[in-house]
Amino acid sequence: MRTFRWLIASAVAVALAGCGADEISSAGSGGDITINNPPPTGTDPDPDPGENPTGVQPAASCPAIADNNDPPLRDDGTITGPTGTYRVCALPNEIVRSVNLPRVAGVLYALDGRVNVGTDRGAVPQPGETPVTLTIQPGVVIFAKTGTSWLAVNRGNRINAVGTAQRPIIFTSHENVEGTATDDSQGQWGGVVLMGRAQVTDCTVAPAAPPGSVTCERQTEGSVDQAYYGGGDATNNDNSGTLRYVQIRYSGYVLSNNNELQALTLEGVGSGTTISNIQMHNSSDDGFENFGGRVHMRRIVVTGADDDSIDLDVGYKGTLQYVIAVQKSSGTSGDSIIELDSAGTTEDQAPRTHMKIANFTFVHRNSGTANLAAMLFRGKADATLVNGVVTSPIACLRYNGANILTADPATDKVGPPEFQSVVMQCAAGAQFTGSGGLTAQQVADAFNASTNTNVNASFTASLTNTFVNGANEAGVTAIDPKSKDPAFDTTNYIGAVKDANDTWYAGWTCNSAAANFGSTSSACTSLPSLAD
Repeated sequence: MRTFRWLIASAVAVALAGCGADEISSAGSGGDITINNPPPTGTDPDPDPGENPTGVQPAASCPAIADNNDPPLRDDGTITGPTGTYRVCALPNEIVRSVNLPRVAGVLYALDGRVNVGTDRGAVPQPGETPVTLTIQPGVVIFAKTGTSWLAVNRGNRINAVGTAQRPIIFTSHENVEGTATDDSQGQWGGVVLMGRAQVTDCTVAPAAPPGSVTCERQTEGSVDQAYYGGGDATNNDNSGTLRYVQIRYSGYVLSNNNELQALTLEGVGSGTTISNIQMHNSSDDGFENFGGRVHMRRIVVTGADDDSIDLDVGYKGTLQYVIAVQKSSGTSGDSIIELDSAGTTEDQAPRTHMKIANFTFVHRNSGTANLAAMLFRGKADATLVNGVVTSPIACLRYNGANILTADPATDKVGPPEFQSVVMQCAAGAQFTGSGGLTAQQVADAFNASTNTNVNASFTASLTNTFVNGANEAGVTAIDPKSKDPAFDTTNYIGAVKDANDTWYAGWTCNSAAANFGSTSSACTSLPSLAD
């Protein structure tokens, strides 16, 4: 593992003057890698030296990201795509002290392999511990030079990536920069992983450890090197930082052993962490997966996930509110919108996963999903769903295992999944399916139980622009989500988007064939201009 100072010193020592507009020097490559970029449509395929056919000019050099006494980041030459030519500034593989990535016109920051924010500080906070924080300014674009690149925010450290509606922060692939990513692209790099100290179950580091205890830790799926999470914060208010107005595009590369990272992986992440206004686009695995922890997430957009849009397990107990999840329009990929589980090894582990989600709109399009339904609940998990709209060409809801309908305080089991003001437009006569000892009729009876109010599995959706409420949604009586958890906002409507005047999703998202978020959002297949 190389340290921050070592990499910066190396950058000063290595001369890159020979790199041309289409060359990138890659650590460990033994020389320059030439990227043959397709010429942008309508431009000179062989521009003269110094000529930029598309407007964005590369910055003259890479910035320093710590203080003025530090040398700049390693300059990896330039990369050219349809939006222009950019200076490539590679992040060190290990960031050992707090740094700031400024937005600089003509600069793209690069992940070259696994990039660690701090080192793992263990399951228990130490006296006087100071987190290493990676701060990212609005409008910054970070791309992966290789498919196995990913950002790892280790336990006891933080990310502070706060964009704006006009200038979101974008994590993406080098294919997206080059202009070769399409609406079907996915799995082009790893993703963003936050590792925290909140409680988890299914301990893998010490399998005999008591679930939810200080010694219950897990290893990040797909990581060859150590990447532990969970452990010592029984209050579950651990703080891994802030992600706000952020896009994560084309992620989900298989790192090892058939394990893929999600666009966003939250592992043992506590309630002190802020996640809001975030889009996960075209992940080859899940849009986001929460392994345990208590993080509360708001204003979430998942488009084009190839597996599940939302995956929750190993004791997650946070809240989700204002969620748009839309599968690819082709209908040939994408599993469930929600895959909910509690424990993979034994269903009696606690803390038990309890998903609480309010104001959501799910558009499921795959009639051949392996999970057989838009939402799959299993593993004796608990669930509370409030003010939601679901559309699906097949069953909307599947329960696996009869014990999901039980209540058992001794194992932290609340009772059957709860639905309040949730309407669903599903396959006629086949809205429900059961497995693991449950029949479809038992699932239907549980959904229609008298304790669930304002529910309808034969609803006729009138959504406009894919996810915006129409007249039929406006006619459904909503309940106050706060009555189910004080962490929720109070709302008086169902669905993620109240009406055409509710545009919380606009500007900071990107548009694709899956969903269009309006003229203020740019295409996912392109970078926004960084010329100014």
